[in-house]
Amino acid sequence: MSKLVTRIGLPALTVLALAGCGSSTSTSSTASTSTASTSAVNATIAAEVPAAMKSKGTIDVATEAQYAPNEFVASDGHTIIGMDPDLVTALAEVMGLKAKFINANFETIIPGLAAGRYDLGASSFTDTKEREKTVDFVDYFSAGISFYAKTSANTGVEELKDLCGKTTAVEKGTVEQEEAEKQSKECSKEGKKSVTVLSFPGQNAVNLAVSSGRAELGMADSPVVAYQIKQSNGQFKLIGKSYAFAPYGLAIPKTSGMTAPILAALKELIANGKYKQILEKWGIQSGAITEPKINGATS
Repeated sequence: MSKLVTRIGLPALTVLALAGCGSSTSTSSTASTSTASTSAVNATIAAEVPAAMKSKGTIDVATEAQYAPNEFVASDGHTIIGMDPDLVTALAEVMGLKAKFINANFETIIPGLAAGRYDLGASSFTDTKEREKTVDFVDYFSAGISFYAKTSANTGVEELKDLCGKTTAVEKGTVEQEEAEKQSKECSKEGKKSVTVLSFPGQNAVNLAVSSGRAELGMADSPVVAYQIKQSNGQFKLIGKSYAFAPYGLAIPKTSGMTAPILAALKELIANGKYKQILEKWGIQSGAITEPKINGATS
């Protein structure tokens, strides 16, 4: 997450509750483990996979499943679905592997990768220079930061500097939290009221803070805000201008040897059209990229 929940066709808050049950305690929740299709395997790319991972056969993928349409819990209450699971499943197939998805708190995923608890982090991570100190990223999508509020609200917020004096809800550990807290300091320096930043352990709680009026507005990644508004039955609206577009990256332990094969697999999916199909399925094709990179952060 810049970290950029709702099941299609269901009221927003109903599915927010479902997704929240799956993630708040950091317990495992697995999607149906994908099976590598023989026709999908690229033998050249599969040969790049380290022997230890080949022997294991399954990539353990950490994600916080509260960030629709990127990753969230399906209506069955436990299966993790969304753009990231679809993409990682397809990447695993190209490499001749399976993917197992583990529902974890967002801020614990990168430390967990460094500690060897997970093989991959796929949770709408904005690729930043700071995060690159701990993990490698394979960049696969472009997302910005958006503001949203209740449809009845008149926040007066058009851009980040307008947050002075506002109560803003964000998810803990995200770029949005960093942005709001940084702006709060700027407001104080300018003699204006600081930003009251309410940080929550998951996006579901951020949405609830906005819908209940506890926060005047929320901040999240642009595809997530757009999807949430679409699914909210008129409860939320987009406010201001989206900004700070940056790459999402799949987070990979630096010593795992998986960075190069994952990059190669992503290039394969872009070339054969599967990547585009996945983004179109979730209505977020505007964030598609054509040239994936390793550690492409600009800040």
